Amino acid sequence: MASHPSVPFFSGAASVRRQWSEVSELIRQTASDGTFVSGRLVAELEEKVAQYTGARNAVACNNATDALALMLQAAGVGAGDEVIVPAYSFFATASCVVHVGAEPVFVDVDPQSYAMDPAAVRSVIGPRTRAILAVHLFHQTADIAVLREIADEHGLELFEDSAEAIGMRVGDRHAGLWGRAGVLSFFPTKTLGALGDAGMVLTDDDALAERVTRLRTLGHLAEQGPGSLAVGTESVCDEIQAAVLLTRLAVLDQDIQRRAELAAHYTRRLEALAPTVTTPVMAPAKETGDPVWYVYLIETDRRDELVEYLAAHQVGTEVYYPRPLTEQPCFRDLAGARHPVPVAAAAARRAVGLPLYADLTDEQVERVCDLIHTFHEGTR
Repeated sequence: MASHPSVPFFSGAASVRRQWSEVSELIRQTASDGTFVSGRLVAELEEKVAQYTGARNAVACNNATDALALMLQAAGVGAGDEVIVPAYSFFATASCVVHVGAEPVFVDVDPQSYAMDPAAVRSVIGPRTRAILAVHLFHQTADIAVLREIADEHGLELFEDSAEAIGMRVGDRHAGLWGRAGVLSFFPTKTLGALGDAGMVLTDDDALAERVTRLRTLGHLAEQGPGSLAVGTESVCDEIQAAVLLTRLAVLDQDIQRRAELAAHYTRRLEALAPTVTTPVMAPAKETGDPVWYVYLIETDRRDELVEYLAAHQVGTEVYYPRPLTEQPCFRDLAGARHPVPVAAAAARRAVGLPLYADLTDEQVERVCDLIHTFHEGTR
C-alpha cells in the first residue's frame, strides 16, 4: 500500500517560513530596541488593525480570553447582571462573564450559522439582562443586524466575541463593531495568527478603549469616586507577536482568498455525500455578511468514528465543540443553563473541523476528501 504524507489539522510552519525574512528583521529590531512588551510594534499593530477593520480603537492584549473579560469589565458589567451567550461556543465566551461577576444565560443556536438564535435571545430577556454577547463562528457572522435591533428594543448592551472573525464584514461594518465593543483572537490557528498568543479589543467607544487600556495593566482609578480602584490584570501584548502579526497582516486578504478556494474545493468534493455529510452554507440573515473561512466544519452522525478513521490515516481534525456550554460542570447548575439547547447538543455530537489554512495544498484537500468518501461509502 502506498504511503501518504500526513495532513495536520493546522500547520503554522509553512506560513512562518514564507515570511521569515520580514519577521526575523522585525524581531532583530525588537532585540536591539530592548522593549519586549507594549512597544512601538504593538502600537503599530493596533493602528494597522484599526485601519483594516475601520475601528476607532484597537487595544492589544495578551489573548482574546483576557480581551473578553476586560471589555465587559470596562463597560461596567458585573455582579447582579445577566449576559446572554450562545450554548455552542468556546469556553471563554461564558467564563469571561463569570470572571467579571455576572451570570451567563445560555441560548440555543441556529443550525446553519451555529450563532445564537435571535428568537431564543428574545425568549430569555429578563429584568437582570444587561447585555447580549454574540459569537461569530467558523466562516460567518451571527445575524448581527437582528441582534442589534433586539438590543436596542430592550435597552441592552451588545458585545461581540468576534475572536474568529478577522475580515468578516456585514454591510460596511467589520465584525466586532456592531455593538459597543468586540474582540479578536490571534491564537496561532486563527486566520491572522501569531507565533504564540495575542488578542485585541475593537471599539468605537473612546472612553471604553481608555478603560481597557488601563485595565490591561493592572488597574485604574474608577469613576465612581476618588480613591476607588478597579482591579485589572497584566495582559499586555509581546513585541515579538506584534512583529509576526504585522507581517502576516500584509498578506491577510491573500490568505483569506486562498482559504475560500480551499473551502470551495471541500464543498465540491463532499456535497455528493449529502445527507450523510452536511457541508457548511451561508445562513439567511437580515443583512448578509462576507464569509471568511476560518474553519471548514462538516456534520455527520458517525463523527467520532470518522475522526478515528482519519487519524489512523494521518489526517488531523478538531471537534468544535465536544459539549454545549450548558453541560460544562462549572455552568450546568446555573439558572441560565436550564433552557433546552437541542441544536447545540446535536452539533456537539456531529460536528468536526477539517484541515484548513492558507498553506494547505489542493492535493491535501483531495486526500482528506478521498478518505471521507471511502469511510462513508464503505460503511453505508
